[in-house]
Amino acid sequence: LSRERQMSFKQLADIVSCLQQALIAAGIKKGDRVAGYLPNLPETIIGALAASSIGAIWSSASPDFGVQGVIDRLGQIEPKILISVDGYYYNGKAIPILPKLIEILPHLPSIQKTIIIPFTSENPDLSGVNGAVSYDEFLKPFAAKAPIFESVPFNHPLFIMFSSGTTGIPKCIIHGHGGTLLQHMKEH
Repeated sequence: LSRERQMSFKQLADIVSCLQQALIAAGIKKGDRVAGYLPNLPETIIGALAASSIGAIWSSASPDFGVQGVIDRLGQIEPKILISVDGYYYNGKAIPILPKLIEILPHLPSIQKTIIIPFTSENPDLSGVNGAVSYDEFLKPFAAKAPIFESVPFNHPLFIMFSSGTTGIPKCIIHGHGGTLLQHMKEH
């Protein structure tokens, strides 16, 4: 089962711009947290770029995490927006995660909107997912324009990652804009 896609830098900039506008319209501002419950997809990168470029902080959890694993991580950071897929693939088999989302969301009261990316189903039933909207519907009102880049201090949080959780609840690990840029310059 091939899920390979290609995207030009122009297409990437356009979709990041649309997601930036949608996040701002949803009330996201500098310092707010936006989380992904996503596999490795272009939309994962798009979410991280859109959130960070407006000064919001990106975090994510893998869709193969169980309900408690997601709550233990995202519950600490109080995201306002959650971007998720409807399911993911493992060993060529579609694994639905909307039932897990229905269990997770009541434990994350900070989430004001859940955006669902159809990945395993063309038109997933979102009726049971409180505050859910499809990714396309969330972006629909916005046309691409030049992306904005909010000015932030060197140490402004960029990403919140988590320890493994083997010795208790996973601990937050915060990476800042400046340090991440320097690390990327060293590595790439």
